[in-house]
Amino acid sequence: MSQDLLPGVTGVLVLADGTVLQGVGCGAVGDAVGEVCFNTAMTGYQEILTDPSYMAQIVAFTFPHVGNVGANSEDVEQVTGVAETAARGAIFRDVPTDPANWRANSDFDGWMKRRGVVGLAGVDTRALTRKIRETGMPHGVIAHAPDGKFDLDALKAKARDWSGVVGLDLAKDASTTQTFTWDEGLWSWPAGYAKLETPKYEVVVIDYGVKRNILRALAHVGARATVVPAGTSAEDILARNPDGVLLSNGPGDPAATGEYAVPEIKKLVESGKPVFGICLGHQMLALALGAKTVKMEQGHHGANHPVKDLTTGKVEIVSMNHGFTVDSESLPEPVQETHVSLFDGTNAGIALKDKPVFSVQHHPEASPGPTDSLYIFERFAGLMDQAK
Repeated sequence: MSQDLLPGVTGVLVLADGTVLQGVGCGAVGDAVGEVCFNTAMTGYQEILTDPSYMAQIVAFTFPHVGNVGANSEDVEQVTGVAETAARGAIFRDVPTDPANWRANSDFDGWMKRRGVVGLAGVDTRALTRKIRETGMPHGVIAHAPDGKFDLDALKAKARDWSGVVGLDLAKDASTTQTFTWDEGLWSWPAGYAKLETPKYEVVVIDYGVKRNILRALAHVGARATVVPAGTSAEDILARNPDGVLLSNGPGDPAATGEYAVPEIKKLVESGKPVFGICLGHQMLALALGAKTVKMEQGHHGANHPVKDLTTGKVEIVSMNHGFTVDSESLPEPVQETHVSLFDGTNAGIALKDKPVFSVQHHPEASPGPTDSLYIFERFAGLMDQAK
């Protein structure tokens, strides 16, 4: 039914409670269901929409002007897959602008169309953000129809009937299906991405939805990464005799993915090999060590989050993207809390006191600081040096 829509409306966001936001459709035509979250980053929209951690989510950008740097083939964070294993939709205050950047090889709207990301512009993103802050991340359907015809009742039912991400193992779909190696380093002007010529370390990365820049940051500290599927056994990983193991970021409920991942992570911890977790990997490491995870009302999504390293007393500006958090009150001995969010005090890092095992909730490979958190990879390299 479309009789309640304003003239010229070609895009809508329909929430499970019946709320309808009207605007201008952009990107792909069609509809997509997901959990609606907001992201406060001012830059990096292509990286955000290709981050597998956003699988089954619709991202509302709080920064009003998006599109000016266009899109390119280098800033895709997914290793494999398309929109189905990353963000399903995107919401903007203004219609995405034309590109004005030397690295762009596509306009943003065209890139979204080809990728299959449904977009909605011209809505009050501040009001939507306020709603999420007050009532939590809702289930919603984003839809784009150039003819302006929408069955709002059907879209509402689709949003209402969606199961949500609690209890959902998404890592199995976001993960690679084949093992591969990675030796590309971080980007630097004007040469671009450097190649790792002489690896100092061999690291196995368990792919729960890994971002490319995590692999590049490993190469930056001299580690060649062997990326393995999410369901790989600890025995197969240890048979490679790696210098260290990285538990990657990824989407979904850590307890659900943990059904098969946590027993293997326990074996890896017991092996004595250095183990480093990021985001979902951090949460599942915490579960393996005996802690608990809980669903957050709003989650943390942005590139301006202050986090304190309790081991040094320093504060860093980090990138966050998570809807679950480790319950710091549940951390058992000998686990210590190493990082905390200065926004709300939630846990942002842990370490074992008696083994070379640690993890962080934020994304140290991202660059909001711009390099505040790269020391985390140096810390991992130091543990691998000590273990040799």
